[in-house]
Amino acid sequence: MRRVDALLADYASHHRTRGNLICHAFGITLILFGVVEMLLPFRLPGGGPLSVAEVLIAAAFLFYLALDAPLALAMLLELAVLDAAARSIADWRMGLAAFVLGWVFQGIGHARFERNRPAFFKNLAHLIVGPLFLVNEILHRKRIESLSH
Repeated sequence: MRRVDALLADYASHHRTRGNLICHAFGITLILFGVVEMLLPFRLPGGGPLSVAEVLIAAAFLFYLALDAPLALAMLLELAVLDAAARSIADWRMGLAAFVLGWVFQGIGHARFERNRPAFFKNLAHLIVGPLFLVNEILHRKRIESLSH
């Protein structure tokens, strides 16, 4: 089993209900937007046009690229849209509010619908796998096989 398949299957094992997936679609998007929004004010040394947010996006893209190129490109598109939206707002307080609200959605999804702990409690890599999982769910790119435990 390829690494991306194993990561997506493990993540999927913690996200089986439709309600939780819907909460995560909103929650993860808000969290990503919030992180980008809050990091925009921090510029790279030398005062260039790039912020820490874009460096983080590039690093995430490279991680995703090592897992699956088509999904990585889809993630890059999503992250570029979130970066553009954050730049148009440019208010760290909106980023903080989005970040907190995103985690509220995550908590509701796990407490109300899934009735389990978030996957990142088991494996911190799931913090970066979650967005990839959602993009995969939307695109139906990879069929996720459950892992036998």
